[in-house]
Order: sequence, then C-alpha cells, then structure tokens
Amino acid sequence: MGDEPSGVDGGPDQPDTRRPRSVYGVGTEPDPRFSLANERTALAWVRTSLALVAGGVAVTSLASLADLPAFLDVVAVLVCLIGAAVAVASWLSWQRTERAIRAGRPLPPPIVLRVLVVAVAVLALVMAGYAISRVAGA
Repeated sequence: MGDEPSGVDGGPDQPDTRRPRSVYGVGTEPDPRFSLANERTALAWVRTSLALVAGGVAVTSLASLADLPAFLDVVAVLVCLIGAAVAVASWLSWQRTERAIRAGRPLPPPIVLRVLVVAVAVLALVMAGYAISRVAGA
C-alpha cells in the first residue's frame, strides 16, 4: 500500500502538469468539493450560453423560413454574441474563483451574472419595442 500515489499527477515528487498554470500554480490544493462546485457553476453558465446561441440560430432560421423582417436576423446575431460573451465570461469567472479558492481569499463577485442580466434586459426591451411598433403599424 506504500506505493500508491499521494499527490497530484502521480505523487509528491512529480510536478503538477495541470493547465492553466495561472490557476493551478496558485496557492494550495483545496478541498475537491469546492473546486468541483466551481466547475459545475461554470458548466451551468456554458449551458446557458449554448442555449442563447441555439435560440439565436432558431430565430434566424424561423425568420428566413417565414419571410419575417431582417430585424429578427439582427436580434439573432445579438443573441448569439451574448451567448459567446457569457461563455467567455464563465471561463474567466471560473479562473478567478478557482484562484481565490486556492489562495484562501474571499470569492470574487460574479461577472457572468451581470453580463447576462443586462443583456437579457436590453434584448427584452428591444423586442418589446419591436412588438409595440408592429402592433401600432398594423
């Protein structure tokens, strides 16, 4: 039983080769539950970003099939771009949080949440304005 690995990457004498080094080279190894919770949160944000991209693709597909105004294509592009921004922000948030966990510092505030809330609010207002203008013009 003395031959079992006891450290990261096979044992205490082997270097930690995990990437990114900007995350795993900071602080000490935390309780795995904290790192796994941070990873689950990041994956939930990636799932949200994927849903936004899929929604954008659906809007543009529907607009082209139903011969709807080109404005909806612009909205679809914006929704896809917001999805991309949420994906990037989730990666950055995962890194910041993991570094804080490893260094024993307080957790940073969530960036992704602010990005998503502002983007969804702006899109909702734009779509409400569009719907009102269509009803008023009819």
